[in-house]
Amino acid sequence: MPAKITLISHFGEIIQRTILLIVLLLGFAPRESTAQSISSEPVTTATGATPNSGPNHLPSATSARNKDISQTSKSKAKYDISRIGDRGIGHGLDFYSAEQERQLGEELANAIESSSRLIADPVVNEYLNRLGLNIVQNSDCKIPFVIKVLDDDDLNAFALPGGFLYINRGLILAADNEAELVAAMAHEVGHVAARHGTKNATRAQIFDAASMSLILVGGPVGLAVRGLAGLARPMTYMKFSRDAEREADLLGLEYQYTAGYDPQEFIALFETMGAGETQKRSLINKAFATHPMTVDRIKLAQQEIATYLPDRAEYIIDTSEFQEIKARLGSGEGRLPKLRRPLNDVR
Repeated sequence: MPAKITLISHFGEIIQRTILLIVLLLGFAPRESTAQSISSEPVTTATGATPNSGPNHLPSATSARNKDISQTSKSKAKYDISRIGDRGIGHGLDFYSAEQERQLGEELANAIESSSRLIADPVVNEYLNRLGLNIVQNSDCKIPFVIKVLDDDDLNAFALPGGFLYINRGLILAADNEAELVAAMAHEVGHVAARHGTKNATRAQIFDAASMSLILVGGPVGLAVRGLAGLARPMTYMKFSRDAEREADLLGLEYQYTAGYDPQEFIALFETMGAGETQKRSLINKAFATHPMTVDRIKLAQQEIATYLPDRAEYIIDTSEFQEIKARLGSGEGRLPKLRRPLNDVR
């Protein structure tokens, strides 16, 4: 009987730890900034003593203020454009090495391209890869990018882990100028720089492992808890996705600015899209259904421009080359023919 009780107790501890892991992943644990404040080095006096260092004492007000100042400095450093490339962007819980990230991206890219039509115009592709290279060189990314155009009229662009960036033909045609196109591309580069894709995959793997352990050791109770985790999982992804979109917005603004383009065109792109005609708006809503460009995101972008991006005498807004590329895409240059089979050939 004691052995049985011990075994049940052991299983109970495993379940408790697994539930704690889920809670931590859901974001109910203290945020990173709080954890960093708690783990900061203690403030020492001139004599080398640590004030209020006993086990029953809380940190002094001076210590707390110093930690707040330190945390504020770290937050500002994240958006210090003079340190782009050396700011720790992308750090955090992530099971994927750089090589594994690239492999994952290649697999996803193969899947995308096997079910999509690409624009085969070498002039368009060379232009976009050259444009993307300028953005990446002025970003926190340390990996090469491959940029391709999908023959799709929806207003959308997306980036896969490892630097695989896809832009829909419709988005290029909808952009009023080169700076608006760069804004969309810089936003996607921000996702890759912050490693949002592999962090999302890491979170999914941990949830799967935690859920399986609950079933194995928890029996009916574990199955019930797994059901709760299943409900929480998409909610966690939605929250993560919104946070990721905000971070990619801010990083994209910085990359666009450091690449020489007017950051106001980032906002202009989404305002133009939001104010478009009914048909265009329906395409936009489809493209951004999961991550709409809300008023709050626009306000945050405006705030960062005013706070962190000093005015410049000159910006790149448009080029004749961009308008030529739009004309080529609008004329159907490089579009692969749709494969059609006669009705009597269909079996």
